Amino acid sequence: MNKNADSLNLDLSLEQNASEEEVLFVQQGLRSFNNHFIVDDGFQSVTIFLRKEDGSIAGGLLGEIYWGWLHISILWIDENFRGLGYGEQLLRMAEEEAIQKSCHSVHLDTESFQAQRFYEKHGYTVFGLLDDHPIGHQRIFLVKKLLHEYTD
Repeated sequence: MNKNADSLNLDLSLEQNASEEEVLFVQQGLRSFNNHFIVDDGFQSVTIFLRKEDGSIAGGLLGEIYWGWLHISILWIDENFRGLGYGEQLLRMAEEEAIQKSCHSVHLDTESFQAQRFYEKHGYTVFGLLDDHPIGHQRIFLVKKLLHEYTD
């Protein structure tokens, strides 16, 4: 620990309702630190929505592109529209965007009660498991190489 930390009169606070600006400040602090070791290749969000005629959301994919990777954090389809190919379309659209942004791979995680077979059907392979997340289930980490995936 820094010997001068006591003299700074810093306080720790657990905050349930941090502002977007505060969260962004911490995220940018980490990116700034990382830039001492790697080239910042332009972190960007990937946000794709499946919308109904009235504009309301029936599903979506949320992710981030950085360091040559696409990370998919959420892929969700309203249960009324599952099994109709929309999940595959969202996944393909995100992968195509990642390829356009020169990404070489994708990684994501899912729970054992969610969509492991769906992702494996689309070329993803398991690279890690976290038991009892939640208790009695597993968090499953998957990866897929993208190079030349959709290019002719």
